[in-house]
Amino acid sequence: MEQKQLIGGEWVNSTSGDTLETINPSTGEVLALLSRGTEKEVDDAVQAAKDTFESAAWRDMAPVERGRILGRIAVMIQERKAELQRLECLDIGKPLSLAGGDVDVTARYFEYYAGVADKVLGTTVPLGKGYLNFTVREPWGVSAQIVPWNYPIAIGCRGIAPALAAGNTVVAKPSTEGALTLLKIGEIALEAGLPAGALNVITGRGSEAGSALASHPGINHCTFTGSVEVGIEIMRMTAQNIVPVNLELGGKSPNIVFADADLKRAIPAITRSALQNAGQTCSAGSRLLVEESVHDQVIEELVKRFGEIKVGAGIDDPGMGPLISDWQRTFVENYIGIGRDEGAELVVGGERPTNQEIPSGGFYLQPTILDGVAPTHRVFQEEIFGPVLVVSTFKGREEAEVLANATEFGLVTAIWTQDISKAHWLASRIRAGQVFVNTFVAGYGVEIPFGGYRKSGFGREKGMEAIAGYTQVKNVCIRF
Repeated sequence: MEQKQLIGGEWVNSTSGDTLETINPSTGEVLALLSRGTEKEVDDAVQAAKDTFESAAWRDMAPVERGRILGRIAVMIQERKAELQRLECLDIGKPLSLAGGDVDVTARYFEYYAGVADKVLGTTVPLGKGYLNFTVREPWGVSAQIVPWNYPIAIGCRGIAPALAAGNTVVAKPSTEGALTLLKIGEIALEAGLPAGALNVITGRGSEAGSALASHPGINHCTFTGSVEVGIEIMRMTAQNIVPVNLELGGKSPNIVFADADLKRAIPAITRSALQNAGQTCSAGSRLLVEESVHDQVIEELVKRFGEIKVGAGIDDPGMGPLISDWQRTFVENYIGIGRDEGAELVVGGERPTNQEIPSGGFYLQPTILDGVAPTHRVFQEEIFGPVLVVSTFKGREEAEVLANATEFGLVTAIWTQDISKAHWLASRIRAGQVFVNTFVAGYGVEIPFGGYRKSGFGREKGMEAIAGYTQVKNVCIRF
């Protein structure tokens, strides 16, 4: 099936006439053809968003009415859950149940921000007799949203929903490896009554359409989720027009397991955090820091759990699906080899599955654990973005703090202990945007602000913090 782009309320093909293949990672077969957006389509989409913003059809609509439209989008997403779930599963390869969870959280984003639309509040500032001083929060204008392939519908709408709630208009550019569900969201938004041009969805290569969008003089705000390297380029491009940017970049997030941890709760959570979406998650719990005295017990239980994970086609709802592409699988395999060359021990996985039930053309890899990893090792420091857990030991809370903060990232950390004083002590010293104690639930809970420290980025998505990012503050001072 060939997919057109949504620009100004109309479904259009690229003027070039070219298309791009999107592949089903479970089979390696072509799933759809995407219109190859170029600078011309980016210009058209930005102009459509700008015209809609400046016409005030969305910006000046009563906030309660904006909220009602967003609420209708939420309802329609749930009504079409089976369709969206299947499409996300086929497009990304993730297990069907995980894709269903992504659809649920997407509907929740619109539901939550539907209720926020009429609560974008300013403040009054007392200046003394004869003055009235107050602030108002106003939308930026056209918000460019460059969306990754790993959670396209959820991450895409994580930014789209609050941007619209605040009165902005949006140009979304999903990855060519995960665009199909966001195109469906565009369709649903129009059916729900969103004005034409308020949400535009363009498809094309990052080096073409993505670069053209980030550097476009007509955008007023930009959100990007992806790698550090591309994030740096996005900053350079947006800086040319002094456009504010929100960046959610890479991670190397640790689970820190103390000797007094409840392992019956910790082991399943660690497994899930490392292997969800085949480890292709910015906030994946890809590092395990375990207190030396319980190392052997923890490794034994994790090896058993990893070995029991059923790998297969996403549509069959296995424990873990494929990686997004053959290139990504090879990239991960190379890191496994690097870890072993550096001295880490491969204790489980590391190979391509040989199960005859798995489609031969898919991009599968076994869940993998590398033990004995030192802070100097590349697999400790660098994001692998695959189903690989690297394990290191510590002897006390001070060493745990040092190891947790020993990478350039700072997205998520989980602390596992029954000692709440120890948990508080360590949480206050962790340089990460989210710290969990005796749980690891990064990515869900739309009310919880999400974002990174250091090279994991800046700015916050989700919750009321997102509204702060999608608005600018105007101060009004009246003397009377």
